[in-house]
Amino acid sequence: MALDHDSTKGHGPLDAISVPFEILKGRLRQLYEGDTFGCIRFRYALLVLDIATVLFIIATSFLPRGGIVESLDVVFGVLILADFSARMIISRHPLHDLARLSTWTDVVVIISFLAPLAGEAGGFLRAFRTLRLLGDNQMVARLRIDSAFFRRNEEVIFAVANLGVFVFIMTGVVYETQKSHNPQIGNYADALYFTVTALTTTGFGDITLPGTVGRLITVVIMIFGVTLFLNLAKALLAPSKVRFSCPVCGLQRHDVDAVHCKACGTILNIPDEGMD
Repeated sequence: MALDHDSTKGHGPLDAISVPFEILKGRLRQLYEGDTFGCIRFRYALLVLDIATVLFIIATSFLPRGGIVESLDVVFGVLILADFSARMIISRHPLHDLARLSTWTDVVVIISFLAPLAGEAGGFLRAFRTLRLLGDNQMVARLRIDSAFFRRNEEVIFAVANLGVFVFIMTGVVYETQKSHNPQIGNYADALYFTVTALTTTGFGDITLPGTVGRLITVVIMIFGVTLFLNLAKALLAPSKVRFSCPVCGLQRHDVDAVHCKACGTILNIPDEGMD
């Protein structure tokens, strides 16, 4: 009986909390990392949420604040907070995840949705949510498996996404830094117009950013924007490649009709999906 009594030691309030928590963690990890049909559907639902959030951010950037928009802010904020909390619960390296830029952009986005930020400043902070779409390696791997279109056009899709993220974030930077003293920037549409004209180096001159800060912002838009635009052009015009790891040297990208690896000459056996 003494042994039985000793074996019950340690089972107290902490165990009553830790056991359900471990069960919750296991179920969440299954949802986020499992290979069942339900888990895959759940992760696609998260992808839809990310895309819907970005579209909502873009649309409301051009609209006045109102009761409906503020209510949707709370809905999106709660959903993003739930997703963020679940990812942190199942994280195997929480300190490493806290050091990632995407983690802190999510924190900023959640605060901007749920905190009563004044005016349209929250819209600029929410622009960083677009970075979330580019950092989910697990989702990208799933798309490579499920979508032949994504596999064929992965480089183009990422080039378009990178350019779109840059344009939207720089539009927010232009608007937030110029709206108080530049009469030429009256809304997000004006800021977007300037960003695109500067990025393409068209430079009509009807909208300019005065002062040292304005000139530096313009330089950043032109240098990085042109680079991203050229990357998109390269992805569109360069011969298409397929992703297949060479069994000898590990080279990942090969010509569609490649028989030998260009790096080491190994004979490849690239799966061919055939013609639709």
